Amino acid sequence: MSSSPDAPRERTIPLPSRGGAMAALEFGPVERPIDVVFSHANGFNARTYRSILQPLAADLRVLAIDLRGHAATTLPTVIEGRDGWMEFRDDLLALLAAACEAPVVLGGHSMGGTSSLLAAAAEPHRVGALALFDPVTFGPMPPGLSVEDSPLVAGALRRRANFPSRAAVLEAYRGRGAFRTWSEDQLEDYVAAGFRETADGGVTLTCRPEWEASNFRTHNYDPWAAFQQSRCPIRILRAAEASTFRLEGHEAELAATGRITVETLPGASHFLPMERPERVRETLRACVAL
Repeated sequence: MSSSPDAPRERTIPLPSRGGAMAALEFGPVERPIDVVFSHANGFNARTYRSILQPLAADLRVLAIDLRGHAATTLPTVIEGRDGWMEFRDDLLALLAAACEAPVVLGGHSMGGTSSLLAAAAEPHRVGALALFDPVTFGPMPPGLSVEDSPLVAGALRRRANFPSRAAVLEAYRGRGAFRTWSEDQLEDYVAAGFRETADGGVTLTCRPEWEASNFRTHNYDPWAAFQQSRCPIRILRAAEASTFRLEGHEAELAATGRITVETLPGASHFLPMERPERVRETLRACVAL
C-alpha cells in the first residue's frame, strides 16, 4: 500500500452483536471524529471507491465499509430465511455505535445508499445527513411476475466466480458490461478486493454469486416510509439512464419535507459515482457542512 499520508488505512471493526467483524478502509486525519461512513453497491466493495473518496482525505475522515457478504468483512452470510437489507441496516447501526462519536454523514451507492437510508430512519439521532447516489427504490413487481424473473437475479447467478489470476479478471472485465464507463484505477481497485486467492493458485469472487443474487431478491423495505421517518437533510444524485431510484410519483412527497433534494445527472448511468466522482465528493462535502 502507498506510503502517502492520504492513502487509506485498512481497519477491522469487531461487531460481536452481529456475529463477526466489518472490514473498512479509512481515509483522512485520525485525530478527527469520523465525518462520513460510505457503503458500496451490491457485489462491490469499499476499495472500488478508493479513487473517488481519497481526495477527501485532505480534511475529512471517511470510513468506507465492506458490507456483509462482501470483500474482507466476516459477518455471517446465511441465505435461507434471511432478513434482506434490514441486515445491512442493523450492521450499519452497530458500526455507528462502535466506531463513531457523533452523528455522521451516511453516504452510499445503490444498495449501500438504501441501507444508509434505512439506518437513518431507524435511529435518526446517529445520522447528521444522507448523501445517496442512485439508491434502490424498486416498486412492486408487475402482475404475473416474481422477483425470480428479475434479470438482475439471473445475471448474478450466471457470474463467473473463478479465474486463473487477477490479470485475467481485468482482461475479461475491461471496457465491458457494467465496467465500460469505469477508469482503470476503479476497475483495478474493484478486482483487488473483489477477488481472493484460492488453493490452486487462481482467484475467486469474495462476494459469492448466490449472495449477490439473494440481495437482488430481498427488497423487504419501504423506502418512502424510511424517507418520512428520517429527520436529517438528504441529497440524492440520480442517474438519467436506467436509474434504480424510481420515484413512482413520490416527487411532491419528498419535496414537501423541505429537507430532501433530488438531482438527475444528464448522461449518467447507475454507475454515476464512477462517472461523476467530482459530484460525489462535492455532495459529501456539502452534507458534512450542513
